[in-house]
Amino acid sequence: MFDHFKPMPASALTRRRVLALGAASTAALALGAPRGARAALRIDITQGNVQPLPIALPDFVGPTASDAELGRMVTQIITSNLRRSGLFAPIDPAAYIEKITNADAVPRFPDWRVINAQALVTGRITRQGDGRLKAEFRLWDVFAGQQLAGQQYFTTPENARRLAHIISDAVYERLTGEKGYFDTRIVFIDETGPKDRRVKRLAIMDQDGANVRYLTRGDELVLTPRFSPSTQEITYMAYGQGDPRVYLLNIDTNQREIVGNFPGMTFSPRFSPDGQRIIMSLQQGGNSNIFVMDLRSKATTRLTDTAAIDTAPSYSPDGSRICFESDRGGRQQIYVMSASGGPAQRISFGEGSYSTPVWSPRGDYIAFTKQYQGRFAIGVIKPDGSGERILTEGFHNEGPTWAPNGRVLMFFRDPGGNSGPSLYTIDITGRNEQRVPTPSYASDPAWSPLLS
Repeated sequence: MFDHFKPMPASALTRRRVLALGAASTAALALGAPRGARAALRIDITQGNVQPLPIALPDFVGPTASDAELGRMVTQIITSNLRRSGLFAPIDPAAYIEKITNADAVPRFPDWRVINAQALVTGRITRQGDGRLKAEFRLWDVFAGQQLAGQQYFTTPENARRLAHIISDAVYERLTGEKGYFDTRIVFIDETGPKDRRVKRLAIMDQDGANVRYLTRGDELVLTPRFSPSTQEITYMAYGQGDPRVYLLNIDTNQREIVGNFPGMTFSPRFSPDGQRIIMSLQQGGNSNIFVMDLRSKATTRLTDTAAIDTAPSYSPDGSRICFESDRGGRQQIYVMSASGGPAQRISFGEGSYSTPVWSPRGDYIAFTKQYQGRFAIGVIKPDGSGERILTEGFHNEGPTWAPNGRVLMFFRDPGGNSGPSLYTIDITGRNEQRVPTPSYASDPAWSPLLS
């Protein structure tokens, strides 16, 4: 029996969740699972030091050679996603004892226990008569001898990579209890050319660095792209003729519009959690203050009024508060205040200066860039100012952005000299730093919400 979902456009995936993969496989599962057994396999990611879960991912099978080849590609992407998360330890396929040839059959669990696999993913890719792909997968708890999840999806062949990301998210969610972040995109600044004449273009890619697409031509300087939390739109700042302007860009249609014309310089635009407002800082003379604009009415409200530099505002996930950086105390620090304005509370008190604060989608941390003793660090702090932790540091790290599940940060690092910046991810424990491949130099990343 299946749950049926409304068909989506060809550019997106349609999915059907499997409650039971047919009568034959339901009967087979009954043979493979001890009566009364209960699956309890779960990664506890609330602890600071997580031991990666050994997981086996044999290639998805297919009835034809081309289906099998596509199944191998899907399996490789899933394996790479789970490994890069730092929470899973995919087992070398050379150690596998059982060769999976029938995705409907119950695995020989003793063969997988011998190689210490705690979880097992099996699947199948087939092409339908209308040209679409049908993908099925099952997630097994090896020691309990039980199926934990089973789903099937239909999509067009060009969406095979997205299919792999969605299955990765399903496995991640079932084994951690939290949403995954693999079916997401990153918008960033692509940088090419000599250091003194860099061409900067807006670009977008999958979270693993695949499917890079350029959104601007490079004939104007672009900065600070940020995703809408509710639509496939971004806001960014561009220097064309005259003062910089804040734009809205629809990623799917490539249509853009000016948010508004403001006197003076405009910096760091970000969306509100409902996507209905843009918050930013406007420079007026030697200081800058924070303003919010309603995107429907274009009405603008001033939130701060100081002789200092208030900039880089970011909303809390419930929209009730904002964090921002300000030098009102003599050096850049992080402050928190009501989203409607009013008194602001300073929350950072460590050595050095703090900048680029951004609130976690979970609401539990604010990420920041910290500069001290000639080094740049990426860290997190709780909204009340407690629990500050440095996750990574180096010559020049900057611009953290959160994955939609609030467990991973992306940032950029520029080693200086004649080279340029690159993108990295790190989880909130600070122990799993990974470089993200890009075609050229890359900076100022912004993570999208989940696509599916």
